[in-house]
Amino acid sequence: MSNSRIDDKVLDAYLYESADLLRGTIPGAEYQNYIFPLLFLKRISDVYEEEYQKAVELFGDDDLLISRYKFSFSIPEKCRWKYLRNTTKDVGTKIIKMFETIQNENPVLIGVFGNQNWANKEKLPDYLLHDLVEHFSKLTLSLETCPEDELGNAYEILLKRFADDGGNTAQEFYTNRTVVKLMAEILDPKTNESIYDPTCGTAGMLISSIYHVKNQNKEWRNMKVYGQEITPLTASIAKTNLFLNGVKEFKIATGDTLEHPAFYENEKIKQFDVVLANPPYSISQWNRTAFEHDKYGRNFLGTPSQGNADYAFFQHILKSMDPNTGRCAILFPHGVLTRDEEDFMREKLVKEDLIDCIIGIGKNLFYNCPMEACIIICRSVKPNDRKGKILFIDAKNEVTRKNSYSFLEEKHIEKIKKAYNLFNNCDGFAYVADLDEIGQNKFKLGISRYVHKLYIEEDVSSNEAIGEWLFQSNRLNAETKAVIKKLEA
Repeated sequence: MSNSRIDDKVLDAYLYESADLLRGTIPGAEYQNYIFPLLFLKRISDVYEEEYQKAVELFGDDDLLISRYKFSFSIPEKCRWKYLRNTTKDVGTKIIKMFETIQNENPVLIGVFGNQNWANKEKLPDYLLHDLVEHFSKLTLSLETCPEDELGNAYEILLKRFADDGGNTAQEFYTNRTVVKLMAEILDPKTNESIYDPTCGTAGMLISSIYHVKNQNKEWRNMKVYGQEITPLTASIAKTNLFLNGVKEFKIATGDTLEHPAFYENEKIKQFDVVLANPPYSISQWNRTAFEHDKYGRNFLGTPSQGNADYAFFQHILKSMDPNTGRCAILFPHGVLTRDEEDFMREKLVKEDLIDCIIGIGKNLFYNCPMEACIIICRSVKPNDRKGKILFIDAKNEVTRKNSYSFLEEKHIEKIKKAYNLFNNCDGFAYVADLDEIGQNKFKLGISRYVHKLYIEEDVSSNEAIGEWLFQSNRLNAETKAVIKKLEA
């Protein structure tokens, strides 16, 4: 194994080729369940070996001084990669024991490896796991050969590829990273600020916010990062993602954000400087009764109908914003802007003057779904020149499609950011409406009503309606398959 810097393309291929060993044995949607934990084990083992050599260079053979060296993680001798590599029998059992021991030695890593049954030899025979270990043994993933930002970027690329392989389940854990970058750049997080994502998936939004600061060559390691994710496996992937990107000060909780919010102080929802979110769209399986009597007062606009929890997530996010510095960017379906059933909540929201900007983005920016979405930007305290106004931006044409993949180019992001920062009218692209005008439109917030002056009774276009229907259909199919899988297990 070479200790020279790993080329980006070599690293990407190395990671993705690990999935080739699982094809035909493990469903595509489950690749990450097994590859990510092993990848993380390889990383922390190689980093430990690297740090150990540095300690030896400093202290020679003095075990006492070496033990006081500040290692990134404590990796017991029999939990290092070389011992796993020499295991050919009961490999899965060995992996489980290594994970348990490492988590006991490093409480911060609890939950990062997931809870897969590695000992199931029908699914994971010894030869398959041994081949996977041998594949990962081809490269040394130390900090010298693979810096944090490079491995983190490769991990993000791997997430995207697994999203492609995973089909309809992709939207559960992967949000288009170019859209996330736009959201982070608009919110402009600062050093020492706290960042929160209530439906964090694999932590892509949190990482993008940190990189926004890091790319400006500003201190980012002091930033406080929080996230909650309902699926334990996805939460473990989020933790791995953060660690591999060099983030060590974070809290990722598992659980239902609406029913059991993980972050609160003195019986109040904890508040943050920056909140980014892509909540699950229009879910109907949620505890409406509990939210109706929410002890945290998150239903200050009202309680949404059982068939649609969008405004429940919306209100949770608004309550999670710091009253002075708080700002948020949320990805929502266009329905939140115009649905009749939410008129009473939308009117209160507009009158609270929390909405700063609404951005319509192009279709096909979400996996297996042509639905157009919008980004809603809110601020606890708006600048004086923005008070009593909302900026509408129609950026649905600011999108590039290449090889069946849609994304925002840098020129698209810059155009949208410029319109946001200028906060002026721009014919056919941006429009500033005051609250009186919005009130005259019965507090409907459909972008076309303002940017194009299209006073349509139902602001959702046919493409948007079909897209949202397809999204719900895909999600229902995925949920049905998950239920069947559990019954068969």
